[in-house]
Amino acid sequence: MIRLAIQKSGRLSEDSLSLIRECGISFLSSTFKLKSEATNFPLEILFLRDDDIPGYVQDGVADLGIVGQNVLVEAGLPGLEVEALGFSKCRLSLAVPRGAAYASVADLQGKNIATSYPQLLGSYLAGQGVQAQLHTISGSVEIAPSIGLADAICDIVSSGSTLLGNGLREVETVFRSEAVLIANQQLSADKQNLLDQLRFRMQAVRRARRNKYILLNAPLTALDAVKALLPGIKSPTVTPLAEAGWVSVQSVVNEDDFWHITDRLKAVGAEGILVLPIEKMIS
Repeated sequence: MIRLAIQKSGRLSEDSLSLIRECGISFLSSTFKLKSEATNFPLEILFLRDDDIPGYVQDGVADLGIVGQNVLVEAGLPGLEVEALGFSKCRLSLAVPRGAAYASVADLQGKNIATSYPQLLGSYLAGQGVQAQLHTISGSVEIAPSIGLADAICDIVSSGSTLLGNGLREVETVFRSEAVLIANQQLSADKQNLLDQLRFRMQAVRRARRNKYILLNAPLTALDAVKALLPGIKSPTVTPLAEAGWVSVQSVVNEDDFWHITDRLKAVGAEGILVLPIEKMIS
C-alpha cells in the first residue's frame, strides 16, 4: 500500500481526484472522510491541509503528495518534486491599491507587504535588490491595504477577480505555479514500483488531454500535403476508400495546434474531418 496526500478541499483537490479517477483508480470520497482506500490499486488517499503535505511526505507519514509548487518551494522542499501535472496553474503576484503610484518593483523599497509566502517573496525581492517589511498572514491577504496593515500584498492569483474586487491591481509576477506530484526520497523498492506505475498512468492521461484523434477523407493527389500537416506519433494511418482516388487519413493532433492545422487541411482538399477525444495515450 502506498499513501498519497492531497488537499482536502478546493479546486486543487477536485483536479487531483479527477486525475486519479482517470488513471482507472476507484475509491470512495466524502467531505467528512480524511482518508480513503482505493478498491483496485494499492493506494490510500489522505485528505490534508495543503501547507502540511510537503512536511508529511518529507517525514514519511505520506509516501506521495499532490501540491502546488508554490507551497512546496515555500516549505523549502523543492527536491521532493517528481512530476509536474499541468493543472491548477496560478501565479504568485504582487499587487498594490488601484490608485497607488507604481512604476517598478523598486517602488516597494521600505514598504510594508502582506503575504502568506514570505520565503518566496523574500527571495524575489532580494534578487531585485529591494528591502521591504514583510508581514506574514494566512488568509484574507487582500484586505491588508484597506485596513492599513500593508502598502501592498503578495498572494496567489488565478483570474485576478479577487484583487479587482478588493480595489487592487496586479503589478509583478513573483512565481508561476502548477500542481506537482511529490514523493518521499526514501521509498522502499515495492513503493517505488507503485510510484512508477502511478506515474505511468498519469502520463498516459496527460498525453491524452493534450491531444486529439483526427480522421478525414482526402483526394489521393493531396495526400502528401495532408501527411505533411499530420505527422502523427510516427506517421498517419492511410487507408484507401471505396471511391477511387480517395483515402482516409487518421492521426493525432496536439490540441494547441488543432484549429490552425484544420484550416490548412481544408485548404489542401481534406473533407469530412472528424475529431475525437483520446482517453489514454501510451508512448
